[in-house]
Amino acid sequence: MEKALKLKEKKQGQAMQTLQQQDSHHAQAKPPKQGLTTITTHVERLKSPPEDQVKLAATAITLNVRLRSSDMPAHMQNHALRHTRTLLDSAAAPPPAPKTRPNPTHLARALKKEFDSVYGPAWHCVVGTSFGSFVTHSPGGFVYFSVDDSLSVLLFKTEVQLVKEKPQPAQAAKP
Repeated sequence: MEKALKLKEKKQGQAMQTLQQQDSHHAQAKPPKQGLTTITTHVERLKSPPEDQVKLAATAITLNVRLRSSDMPAHMQNHALRHTRTLLDSAAAPPPAPKTRPNPTHLARALKKEFDSVYGPAWHCVVGTSFGSFVTHSPGGFVYFSVDDSLSVLLFKTEVQLVKEKPQPAQAAKP
């Protein structure tokens, strides 16, 4: 019983540490240089009520997920964590069989498709046990977390701009 209590206290401490890391990440993040209106909108969108942050931390503990970094509203982070856990649990073999590792490519594809369908196009997802990254993302569209202390997930959105047909080059005047 005492061991279980210590484990619970440790996980609660990790959740609080995650919240503090997210707060420091947002404090250090530089808003986009697109004008005061955009900056205000960007900052307002990133601020989640404290109760949402606490719920997110509780969800992370329950799902054995550790948030590493984020620039995303709490409800979207919650969606990413829950959907990832659902995908991992559905890919696992039944209890008597040995535990199989999920296919990272399948997991990344499923998570990307889910976010494309719910939050619009241009989501990208990287899943694996060892990778480096340095990405540019749209404001409010980035989360990086690990599941079961082994599998890391990087999910981010980029800006999509409509490509217009190139104008036909002007005909050169003939001498």
